[in-house]
This record gives sequence, C-alpha cells and structure tokens, in this order.
Amino acid sequence: MIQSMTGYGKAVFEQADISCLVEIRSVNNRFLKTTIHLPDHMQDTEVELERRIREKLSRGSVVVNVALASAESAAAVPVNMAVADDYLRALLEMARRHSGHPQAGLIGINLAEVLTLPGVCVVPAPTHDASIRQAELVLRLFDDAMSQMLQMRDHEGAALWKDLQHHLQDIREALDQINAQTPAVARQYHDRLRARVLQLVGDAKLSLSDADLLREVALFAERADISEEINRLGGHLDHFVHHAGKESQVGRTLEFIAQEMLRETNTIGSKCGDGQIARLTVRIKAAIDRIKEQIQNVE
Repeated sequence: MIQSMTGYGKAVFEQADISCLVEIRSVNNRFLKTTIHLPDHMQDTEVELERRIREKLSRGSVVVNVALASAESAAAVPVNMAVADDYLRALLEMARRHSGHPQAGLIGINLAEVLTLPGVCVVPAPTHDASIRQAELVLRLFDDAMSQMLQMRDHEGAALWKDLQHHLQDIREALDQINAQTPAVARQYHDRLRARVLQLVGDAKLSLSDADLLREVALFAERADISEEINRLGGHLDHFVHHAGKESQVGRTLEFIAQEMLRETNTIGSKCGDGQIARLTVRIKAAIDRIKEQIQNVE
C-alpha cells in the first residue's frame, strides 16, 4: 500500500544521570533530503543515522533533532580565563579607539556574552565509555521514533489512497461513457455531413453519390478512431491500481503513469470532435490533475 511522505515520530528517555529526546519529521520532497542535528561530540553518529534513514525511506525531506543532557555536561563548565582575557583586552581596545565617537557612551561590555564566545567555556567531552552508551541510546530512540513516523506515514498513505480511488473511479466512469458514445460519433458525422451537402447542392440541382458520402465518413471514422487510446487509458488505470496496492515506495512510478494517462486523454480530446466526449475528457483531465497533486506526497 502507498505511503505518505508526511510523518512525525518522537522518543524520550529520562533517568537521573541522563535524558535524551529524538524527534523525526518528514514532509514531501521529490528526492530524499536529510537534515540531522546532533550534539557536537556525537557527529560520528550522523553517518549511521543517515544509513538507517535511507534504509527505510526513498523520498521526502527528513529532519532529525537529538537533544541530550547528562550529569557530566550539567556540571559546572570551566572557564578558560586566558581566552576570556584576550577577548576582554580586544574589546577594551576597540572601546578606546572609538572613544571619540558621538555614540561612544552606548558601547559596553557584557560579561555574560563574553562567556558565549568560542573557546571561553568548553564543555568537557564525555569519556569513551560514556560516548558509546550515549550513541547506543540515541540509536535506540531513533529506531523508536522512526517506527512511530512510519506508522503515521502508513496512516496518511491509507487516507491518500482512499481519495485517489475516488478520482480513479471518476475517470473509469467517464471513460465508460466515452466508450459508449464512440460508435455514435461516425453516425452523427454522417448525418450532419449529408444534411450540409444536400443543402449546399440543392439549389444547384446536383446529385450526391451515397458511395462518395460513405467514403468521406469512413475517412473521418478512421481519423477519429480513439479505441486504442481508450484501451491504453484503461490499461494505465489498471497499472496505477496494481502498483499503488502492491508497493510502498511507488511515488515516482505513479507520477509517470498519471502523466501517461493525461497524454492519452489529450489525444482522445484532439482526435474526436464530439461535444459530449470533449466534456468527458475535461472531466477526466480534472481528475488526473487532482491525482497528480495527491501523489506529490506519495513516497
């Protein structure tokens, strides 16, 4: 069954010495695009998370957020006084140089902001064993969040499929009406052509051969024959249902089939000049447009 590209999953772990939150969000995208936000000391884990995403998904824009707090990182962070002094000296020199500026009185030094400058406060890296445990925790929570997101994508996919079936049925009904109307097109053309010709030649007292009329009608019927297009469009509908019902990562295939459905419909409309068939082709194209919009969110 088809799967939506829209989903969300979250997994949380909390203990006295460590807490971790992993969130995964996905929205539609023509290709697979991943954005992973990890704590600085866990960047090595990004490769494994990327691998697990690509193992499960083929399309979509996926954002992963990992928030991790441990007793080690919550401890008092040491201040590198030498680096802080260098920043302060530089700031004071800048203030001195601009002392003559009209707005020099607005220049101030905020020590709290100095602490946020690179290298002033360095959070100690966790030990090797702690890093391994944190990585294992993040991966476990990631799998749980991914499972939730996939369930949501399945649920959204089921809703999408229900809506798509409605549009497919609308196309089938219109196609059946076109198929039923097709035999009458040549007959109606014959009647219109005969009436028009008789009107034109009547005053000139000319005669019209039935053989000539039938020959012209036969040529028209050949040019306006849409039986192949009707059969191909019906086949595309069957292929659409087959792929949507049997496969999960089928978005690109459905996009191609929908495009072929539109091509056959356009050919039907251009070849057959019947007014009723023209209205039915407009109805089919409207349904195909809605299908194409919906499958933009199908993986």
